[in-house]
Amino acid sequence: MTKYLETIFYLVLTAIVCNIGVTEGARAQYVTCGSVLKLLNVAYNMRLHSHDVKYGTGSGQQSVTATEIQEDVNSHWVIKAKTGRQCERGEPVSCGDIIRLQHVTTKKNLHSHHFQSPLSGNQEVSAYGDDQGEGDTGDHWEVICSGEFWRRDSSVKLKHVDTDSYLAVSGRTFGRPINGQMEVMAMSQPRREGEWKAAEGIFLHANEVKSHSHAHTEL
Repeated sequence: MTKYLETIFYLVLTAIVCNIGVTEGARAQYVTCGSVLKLLNVAYNMRLHSHDVKYGTGSGQQSVTATEIQEDVNSHWVIKAKTGRQCERGEPVSCGDIIRLQHVTTKKNLHSHHFQSPLSGNQEVSAYGDDQGEGDTGDHWEVICSGEFWRRDSSVKLKHVDTDSYLAVSGRTFGRPINGQMEVMAMSQPRREGEWKAAEGIFLHANEVKSHSHAHTEL
């Protein structure tokens, strides 16, 4: 219950920072640093998800799945800069940028490594890091998209920097205790199962952030 309240508190604070009066045109344009969003898999219409449930095989780290439930609070992720770097809140994420995706509820980062995924035997994707959200280079994902910036209305691919594999949904479904959720894994080829779009979220924009604070936040 405490983690749920912390998540709601974070989202309310972000909403205050993000000027409610921002124009619809600005809202529809870019995914930005510091934004909180859900990622929708194009092939399966499922949202990237995590929760405090460990894999029973492989790394034993926190599992990452895909869910069809739109309202689930455990599908929120924060866009952050790569380890040891800063990005200015509200600045658009460029195609080719290396980012981290931090799970809002558990503070762990979207992660991959050379473990086998539990259902399809592809590359495992987990959530990893300490209580401050610090992990390692296995948390780094390159944004693959066309044009200059990651647009909210366009699909992107997320390429794992350490292993050159692409974040994807296998289409295989788990049983208990995460019944009905699909396996998220990383695959070597950039196919449709590895395309993602920004779905619901709170998207910060530089002008609105600066109007509330002159300080830059380290991400």
